[in-house]
Amino acid sequence: MSAFPDGERGVLLDRDGTMIRDVGYLSRLDQVEVLPGVPESIQLLCGRGLKVAVITNQSAVGRGLLTEDELRRIHRDLEGRLAASGARVDGFYYCPHHPTEGVGTYRVACDCRKPNVGLAERAAAELKLDLGRSYVVGDQATDMDLAMRIGARGIFIQGRRPQTADRGPQTEDRGAMGGAGQRSTVVVRDLLEAANWIVQDFTGHK
Repeated sequence: MSAFPDGERGVLLDRDGTMIRDVGYLSRLDQVEVLPGVPESIQLLCGRGLKVAVITNQSAVGRGLLTEDELRRIHRDLEGRLAASGARVDGFYYCPHHPTEGVGTYRVACDCRKPNVGLAERAAAELKLDLGRSYVVGDQATDMDLAMRIGARGIFIQGRRPQTADRGPQTEDRGAMGGAGQRSTVVVRDLLEAANWIVQDFTGHK
């Protein structure tokens, strides 16, 4: 899936556990904690001309824990915090649904809940991205499944790996991350390590 074969390369970032502390069902501004190195990571990606978009499942909306307006307010605040550090996010894309726990119209099997490709396709359409030459960074198997489905390179944030922590990014079979496919998945400690890997790969494949 290329979406725009002549489009730009982009980086699709998960939100919770990748950019900000995962607190479960985040519903308030005071719960937002930007993880160390995140602004620098996004600065690094933007500085190489990569588009950066946030792709996130937010079933807290569907479960009635916050409204879409409140979620958008949280994203505007996060965007402002990053911008104050010189980091630009080109778009926030979220899925508010849940197929079994959603309330009312939010209880639906949608095409946007990761690992489905709806959010990635919307980001590609709005930002003119070539998904097949892009990257997906996240800390869940669903993020790597999404990468496989759109033909992007998956970069899995696994935290500090006891046996490989000082050896830099590792590659693993994507099946171990919950998906299937021939491209390997890069395994890193955090977003900064992911950004450095992407920049090297991007520079080598211009």
